Parts: sequence; C-alpha cells; structure tokens
Amino acid sequence: MKILVISLAGIGDTLIATPLLRELRAIYPDAVIDVLVLWAGARDVLEGNPHVNSVFQRNLMTGDRWGSLSFLWRLRQRRYDVSINTHPQGKIHYRIVARIINARKRISHNYHQSEWFRRLLGDLTLPQDYERHSVENTLDLLQFLEVKPVLARHEYELFLTPGEHAWAEAFLAERNLGGRKRFAFHVGSSGTKNLALRRWPVERYAELIQRMNRRHPEVAILLFGGPEEEKLHAQILACTSREDVFVVKAANFRQSAALLRTCDMVISGDTSIMHLAAAVKVPKQFVLETPTFYKPNYPYNQPFVLIRNPAVGGRNLDYYLYDGRGIRGTDEELKQCMASITVESVYEALVSACPFLQASIPARAS
Repeated sequence: MKILVISLAGIGDTLIATPLLRELRAIYPDAVIDVLVLWAGARDVLEGNPHVNSVFQRNLMTGDRWGSLSFLWRLRQRRYDVSINTHPQGKIHYRIVARIINARKRISHNYHQSEWFRRLLGDLTLPQDYERHSVENTLDLLQFLEVKPVLARHEYELFLTPGEHAWAEAFLAERNLGGRKRFAFHVGSSGTKNLALRRWPVERYAELIQRMNRRHPEVAILLFGGPEEEKLHAQILACTSREDVFVVKAANFRQSAALLRTCDMVISGDTSIMHLAAAVKVPKQFVLETPTFYKPNYPYNQPFVLIRNPAVGGRNLDYYLYDGRGIRGTDEELKQCMASITVESVYEALVSACPFLQASIPARAS
C-alpha cells in the first residue's frame, strides 16, 4: 500500500499529525508512508521520523504556480492508494491539492463546505468535531480504511539527534545558564491570514519580563522565534536587562526543540512553539487564551495553565472556525481583545503554578 499524508496547514499541525503516522506504521508495517508539507519547518519536524518513507515539501502559496502544478503532478505519478488530509485543514485548497494528486481513495474532513463541494471533489469526509482534539479528529479518519487505532496511547513525536542535543547544551554552557532556571517566551504568531493579531502586545511581554528580572533574577529569559520575531525581540531587549534575557537564534525548529526541552517554563499563545513545548514536555506550560484557542489545538497529553482572556470569555467559536477564513473582527477589535489580558493576571498565574517563584518573592519583590 502507498499512503500520502497531507499536512499543509502549519508547523504545529504537522506535529499534531505524528500520532497518525505512528498508527499507520503499526497497522501497515510494510506500507510506503509519505508526507506532503507546506513549510520547511514542518519538514524539519519530520526529519528522522522512522515511520515515514519520504517527506515532500513545497510552499504552494508562493512562487511559480506552474512549478507547483508540476510538483503536484509528479506526486500524482506516484499513484498513491490513499491520501489522508489531517486535521485541521479548513481551506478548500487543501482538498483540491488532494484531488490533483488523485489517490485512489482520498480521505479528509468536511469544514463547513457544501455537499456540492464534497461531491465535486469526490473524497470521503467526516464532519470535524470542535469538542475533540485534532489528533483524535485525524485518527477518526482511519474508519475509511476499515481499521481502528491499535496503540494504547498517542503522543506528539519528534526525533532529535545527539548533535541537536549537543547544540542546546553548548548554548547553555556558553552563557553560563546551566545552573539557572530557564523561562522560554514565544512572543510571535503565524503571519498567515490575520493570525498575527492574536499576539499579546509586545509591550506587555516586555513589562512581564521586567517584573521577572526584578523579582526573580535567578530566572533566565529565553526568547524563541525566527526572523519574523526579530523586531519584537529588539523591542524587548531595548527595555530589559540584557544580562538576564537571551535571544535564541537556532538554525531550525529541531535546535529550538532541543533547547526548549531544557527549559523549566514556557509561555506562548497557541502557536507552533506551544505544540513543540508539549512534544518535549516542558514541565510548566502556560498558554495565553487567544480567539483561536479551543479543544482541537490544546497541547496534547500535556498539562498546561490557561491564562484566561476576559474579552474572549469562552466565545472562541464566535471568533474563529476552521473554514479557511481569518479571525472575525476588525484589527482594532482583535488588538483590544488581546490587550484585555493584564500583566498582573499573567504574573499571578506564573507564581501560583511555580513553587520556586513563590519562594523568591519576599526577598526579591520591589
């Protein structure tokens, strides 16, 4: 059997797809299992995965359109028996990609699309469920292969190399961070659609870091992100202690994961770093509630502290659906929504969940 797993939505979404890959290998040990991804970071996530034969990566949203069609046509020539669009991939374009590749059996979810679209594309679909995690939504698709999951437990999977662990250890050693508590921050967010508007204001991050520097100078702050976060990091460095704040300039997501694995705490919105932190099991994980955060994209099988957003108030589905559209609301409304999370509420959540922070407050508070 030749199976193509299609995971085009995002880097974190490719981590969400890894339990399916392990299940497919357990059920079909001799199958060819390939994966199609959009982002280079998603390809990095799957590097070394023993359950995958080949990873094909191309950004189909940019560059030469004819080149993209030629790329998809070459995948079509591989004559897959099955293609599976993992959850969540709400844009109809992702199912059109599967139609072009034209596996004998095409499996996906239906995301608010009409019955007419389903018939036109000719694939097998299930209604997706906002009350279940994306991992579970994806595993539900196995029913179209007339099989059930055989593994007792599912986890995100990331196969790091000794070299990547060594890079992380060298990063800590060069900055004398080996004996300090380490707090990872991810201040960015996806730039697709209008998802950048779910970022907590960078000024609030800077204020929180300043408070951590004053009250808990034993804690080192590590700023994670890529080139798209450079300006945000520069704003934070301009008003914080450079002796206690360190920008992580990793070559790829794998190095970031290896370093994140050594951290004691991590804070982010619902981003790829959030899923990466869940994959490497950072002991204390904090998630700022955004309009896009609900059950399908929780950190999977990982305890976390949700820092509530009073403006969202549990109405996440009023703001965002897996329908291919952006977050509902004007730019100003969404900025005000994220600004409704106060620095005080975030700091109180951190201290409440971390005994080592409670112990240092009396002597350090100012």
